[in-house]
Amino acid sequence: MGSFVRNPKVLSVFKLNNIVKACLKGDSRAQAQLYEQYGSRLYAVCLRYTNNEDDAKDILQEGFIKIFDKLHQYKNKGSLEGWMRKIIVNTALERTRRENRFVLVDDETIIENDQYKYDHVLEEIGRKELLEMIQELSAQYRMVFNLYAIEGYSHKEISKKLDIQEGTSKSNLSRARELLKSKIEKRYKIKLSKVI
Repeated sequence: MGSFVRNPKVLSVFKLNNIVKACLKGDSRAQAQLYEQYGSRLYAVCLRYTNNEDDAKDILQEGFIKIFDKLHQYKNKGSLEGWMRKIIVNTALERTRRENRFVLVDDETIIENDQYKYDHVLEEIGRKELLEMIQELSAQYRMVFNLYAIEGYSHKEISKKLDIQEGTSKSNLSRARELLKSKIEKRYKIKLSKVI
């Protein structure tokens, strides 16, 4: 797959539907157009689930192969991008499991508090810096954090998706938040009460 178009123009629904129909017929030019339209945004998702660019590129490529293979299952319910994003996230999770990088810590002594609020400092942290900090987390914390804080899954959904207990999901999220808080405090020499 080629490189991304940094700021692809937004396609009309009509044109996007035509591209999808052509992809379903195996048209490689249409597949390239779909990739150019969504590749950079989905690559950003991949980066959150891994700690290096090479793995993110592999996940993206594997994910797009699945997208093209399963495109017939997309029924125009919800956004195409959202549908593709789920495939990318699942591809990242499968890859992590396959490579045995995912060993969840079941630490019930860490109680997750859903009252965390964004602190003003988070507004000043650039996306790239926050992504770097998330990438520094271990695989188990990174997965749960991404699924909960960024993708919006509940602990119940995460427990089913990762085949873990809800309490494990909560404790892993709590630990990920604490580690991110510590990284932010250290990097910016500040003291936060709570984070994300």
